[in-house]
Amino acid sequence: MDTLQETKTRVFKFGDKTADGNSKMKNLLGGKGANLAEMNLIGIPVPPGFTITTEVCTEYNLLGQEALVNLITPEVEKAIENIENIMGAKFGDKENPLLVSVRSGARVSMPGMMDTVLNLGLNDEVVLGLAAKTKNERFAWDSYRRFIQMYGDVVLGMKQESKDDIDPFEEIMEALKHKRGIVLDTDFTVQDLKDLCYDFKNAVKKGTGHDFPTDPWEQLWGAVVAVFNSWNGNRAIYYRTMNGYPSEWGTAVNVQAMVYGNMGNNSGTGVCFTRDAGTGENLFNGEYLINAQGEDVVAGTRTPQQITKIGSIRWAELAKIEEEERAKNYPSLEELMPTIYNELNEYQQKLEDHYRDMQDMEFTIQDGKLWILQTRNGKRTGAAMVKIAVDKLKEGSITEEEALLRIEANKLDELLHPVFDTKALKRAHVIAHGLPASPGAATGQIVFFADEAAKFKSSILVRIETSPEDLEGMNIAKGILTARGGMTSHAAVVARGMGKCCISGAGALQINYKTRTLTVDGHEYHEGDWISLNGSTGYIIEGKVATSEPELSGEFAELMKLSDKYTTMKVRTNADSPKDAKVAVKFGAQGIGLTRTEHMFFEADRIKAMREMILSDTIKGRKIALEELLPMQRSDFEGIFEAMAGLPVTVRLLDPPLHEFVPHVLVTQRELAEEMHISLEQVKAKIAELEEFNPMLGHRGCRLGITYPEITEMQARAIIEAALNLKEKGIVAVPEIMIPLIGTVAEFENQAAVIRATADKVFEERNDTIEYLVGTMIEIPRAALIADLIAAKADFFSFGTNDLTQMTFGYSRDDAGKFLPIYIEKGILTSDPFEVLDQQGVGQLVKMGTNKGRSVKPNLKVGICGEHGGEPSSVEFCYNTGMNYVSCSPFRVPIARIASAQAAIKAKA
Repeated sequence: MDTLQETKTRVFKFGDKTADGNSKMKNLLGGKGANLAEMNLIGIPVPPGFTITTEVCTEYNLLGQEALVNLITPEVEKAIENIENIMGAKFGDKENPLLVSVRSGARVSMPGMMDTVLNLGLNDEVVLGLAAKTKNERFAWDSYRRFIQMYGDVVLGMKQESKDDIDPFEEIMEALKHKRGIVLDTDFTVQDLKDLCYDFKNAVKKGTGHDFPTDPWEQLWGAVVAVFNSWNGNRAIYYRTMNGYPSEWGTAVNVQAMVYGNMGNNSGTGVCFTRDAGTGENLFNGEYLINAQGEDVVAGTRTPQQITKIGSIRWAELAKIEEEERAKNYPSLEELMPTIYNELNEYQQKLEDHYRDMQDMEFTIQDGKLWILQTRNGKRTGAAMVKIAVDKLKEGSITEEEALLRIEANKLDELLHPVFDTKALKRAHVIAHGLPASPGAATGQIVFFADEAAKFKSSILVRIETSPEDLEGMNIAKGILTARGGMTSHAAVVARGMGKCCISGAGALQINYKTRTLTVDGHEYHEGDWISLNGSTGYIIEGKVATSEPELSGEFAELMKLSDKYTTMKVRTNADSPKDAKVAVKFGAQGIGLTRTEHMFFEADRIKAMREMILSDTIKGRKIALEELLPMQRSDFEGIFEAMAGLPVTVRLLDPPLHEFVPHVLVTQRELAEEMHISLEQVKAKIAELEEFNPMLGHRGCRLGITYPEITEMQARAIIEAALNLKEKGIVAVPEIMIPLIGTVAEFENQAAVIRATADKVFEERNDTIEYLVGTMIEIPRAALIADLIAAKADFFSFGTNDLTQMTFGYSRDDAGKFLPIYIEKGILTSDPFEVLDQQGVGQLVKMGTNKGRSVKPNLKVGICGEHGGEPSSVEFCYNTGMNYVSCSPFRVPIARIASAQAAIKAKA
């Protein structure tokens, strides 16, 4: 973009049913500016104004304030003149003043994340002119004190960053209220408001060292720059990071003529929704306040009233207010101002029909006249999102493709996991936050050790980090909380697979295993204390919070069925147990893309045999231990194959380094030595021998099978025998045996030969056969580079993008939490590459591997089984790469199904 191009338009005017822009220009005008223009074009009463484009925000960041003001001043002056002509008032005039509002407007809705200034243009002289013009002295001085406070906070930086610090203006007002014995702002007299303005200006002088600005143009430029600055404020950055919005988008600035909801009891302001944002019910609803300005509705200082009568009655029932009291003290807008209500009701229907989606609107009533200040597609819960999309489809206002594209796939998580009761959350005390690693809601008593998870009926396992040894305890606990680790840490990956609530990487936690305490900000929590985890937000809450199981609506099933109509790429699941497999099938999984066999070895009755195998110094000793494990593995596979009857199941052979299976606690080491009839020193020596400097790049994956082929033999036998046993029951098993971590063709050939020889031996013993495949996981960059050579030998590829990302970037996924947040904050990375597939780097290896493989074997089956398999943008990439399937944790299957359908629809567009 040529930032110094003089001829391009930077300011777009709207008003009096005309506009320079329209709703299709959201990238340039921001969502608010585009919709203000569009509402003018369709005849909605909107206060006139203008929009300074998002591109100017970028120019401001490059050029600085002075150069930018010089650049856009001519256009802004013309735009102000246009507002003056429409409103019949003049900006800065002492007798007939025009006041304006200055608001932000990104291309997507970011409610409350950036700054707003109202009543701009007032000073000690203009306020007198406003009072004379309106014949309402109280209104004029109320507007002035609001302006000084808002401008002081937003532009002059008077408001403190910490939520615990007191806003100096609020402190002044509270002191006056206490002195006067009043409660509400509306109780201030005219003299009170004059005194407040005087005191506010003194506070500005004291806080900034400068007088409050009196020149309206200086005020305007200060507000414009403040809005641009707020794009890079802490709130906006956090919100963008949370939602994955790029920092380079920038925000527009919208300047509008002020209309006043604080002119008396014939004026007011409110927010309304064309449908219920919580449930999706087709019910017009919202809140309003009489004699107030926009910020008052959301500030919480006054109790808002409901717009509709039915909404008022519902609210009164919840608040336990008698109907007679409600009607008298909290009448709905429908009851209080029926003419205004009918007009608003007409506009809300017109706007929903026009935008063909649920709208979130702001309005002001000035002395009996209704103005619409804003409309946007309303934020909604996951349940509301599904219902509205399906309802709009049934109403005939959108197509099937549009209904699917309206779904924000990740929000389906909200429907699939336990959730906290809304009322209970309002009373909750948040003590810290971490990464929302696995959604849902969990309440339980703190335990610090996995083997003690069953100590309480409901427990929260609190660990510095988890390991595979913790699996049983993780399964028992209601939720998992770790101080370390990222979105693909062990705790996160396993918890998502279980559909269990998890928060990881909560760095503020100080965990002391010796004293069994958790310390946060100096407050100590002990084993047995109750805490609650909101896995959807990452909030850690003190005490119990009531939860409820989600109820999947009929609309959810309809949406899932619709998604299958539009996609060709299948969705499998990552599942390590029959229970996980059954959950995934319920959610529509079409097979298993990854069964991690190592998870089966950590149960109490198996870990002993596994450890005996590892500690044995002879092949014979290892085989004896493996013979003990064989029936257990076979039984596991039978359960999984039966749960997936007729659907393919990809089983990954043993992958992690062996040191993860041995005990690291002295007591357990001593028990193992006694059981194996060897000395404690021998056990310690073997454990020390297994330790590696970098185990993730050490003796693991196919390297284990090559070193100890008897392990591969046992696992292959368990898989094939399980499939044959099911065949005898009339159940079809479709095993796909996957060799992990290969980087050479020879590694694959070595392990494939062991698998096929073992299968042939079992077939001969049983005098029966089944169909099976032998493929590999592409998770080392070298494997992607020689994928054509591997494909000549392999039946399928599955991309393990967790390790492929780790090895391509050179980041340890369990340690990257120390620097990745800083990388994202500073724009070095746009997102966590372990959460969202890096399409420019890792993705190119995936594409290369797929293309190379199919250049040798055109019908090669290709899938992905890393955590990216359930992330919508990554699923779209996989679809466009031509994969046969993606695989993800059971509770992400619906997300992947929707994302796959959306990718297919976009590809045809």
